[in-house]
Amino acid sequence: MTLTQASSGGGAALLADEEQPLLTRVVRMQAFQILLVLLGIVAIFATLAPNNFANVGNARLIAVNASILAVLGVGVTFVIITAGIDLSIGSVMVFSGVVSAKTMLAIGGDGWSTALIGIAVSVLTGLAWGVFNGVLVAKAKIPPLIVTLGSLGMALGLAQILTKGVDIRDVPAVMQSDIGYGRVAGQIPVLVVIATVVVLIGMVVLHKTRFGRYTYAIGSNEEAARRVGVRVDRHLIKIYGISGLLAGFAGALSLAQFSTTAIAGQTQTNLNVIAAVVIGGTSLFGGVGTIFGTVVGLFIPAVLQNGFVIVGIQPFWQQVAVGAVLIAAVYVDQARRASAARGGRTPRVSRRRDTPEKSSREEQGEQP
Repeated sequence: MTLTQASSGGGAALLADEEQPLLTRVVRMQAFQILLVLLGIVAIFATLAPNNFANVGNARLIAVNASILAVLGVGVTFVIITAGIDLSIGSVMVFSGVVSAKTMLAIGGDGWSTALIGIAVSVLTGLAWGVFNGVLVAKAKIPPLIVTLGSLGMALGLAQILTKGVDIRDVPAVMQSDIGYGRVAGQIPVLVVIATVVVLIGMVVLHKTRFGRYTYAIGSNEEAARRVGVRVDRHLIKIYGISGLLAGFAGALSLAQFSTTAIAGQTQTNLNVIAAVVIGGTSLFGGVGTIFGTVVGLFIPAVLQNGFVIVGIQPFWQQVAVGAVLIAAVYVDQARRASAARGGRTPRVSRRRDTPEKSSREEQGEQP
């Protein structure tokens, strides 16, 4: 059995046959269809408020608002492709930011030496939470929903214990001036540049590496992936570790943007990110998803919120609209699965036909 065969379970059944023309495959992608929805929303608001909505400054504001969510979305995309879930990212982000802020406050100073230590502490704290989640999911076999729901409460509770419910506002000035409000070439916000780099790295890892192929294979058929040699438990720990690490990094970026821990301001972050990932075409059943789709899915609520404020519509309608799109996205996912099952297609996750056993031999310098 090859890795391609192991990946041809229910999740992979939605992928188009390789024999179809490239344009047909692109048009059939849910991420492309959601992109058309996003462009339609932009066109509507640009028509209703051409002067206030359709300008560079407003586009920059939307991009900044989506930047931190994009960093979180990369990690969550990996998790959901494995048919898992991570409800803890918002709380982990808050807790990591709190630990980072208290560390920098204890060190003192407003320079980059203090800021870099704080960023490193935030990233490592998030990584620790992610590995904790991954071990419980992979080794203790506790459902991801329960594990990350528990971590959500634990991380948020510990953050409030450490701060006694009062946000920390003493953040090194360089973080806010150079990252939170910094710009590259005088136009592009540093936060947007950082988020773009994270997204591009995520795309390469997910779509161009063996690690990404194993991620798809586990989400498509975990038992089949295990039988062909994928170390599923170790891989899942890495996946949840990545999600936690990026949540910790997002915690540092949040400190830079708001110059405070903003404990009460992240209560909906996890749900917003998960909704965006699913809207972007990543299947809750595993085996299907793209980073590009996640980014498109993130911009839909960001654009809706911004546009509603500009045209004078209550921003609460954003939740209604995003909820409707989310339900529609899941319905489309299920409909495609049913259609693929009726058609009896044998899809592929990757065009490469190397097996995990072969990859392992290659790494050890052996001849296949």
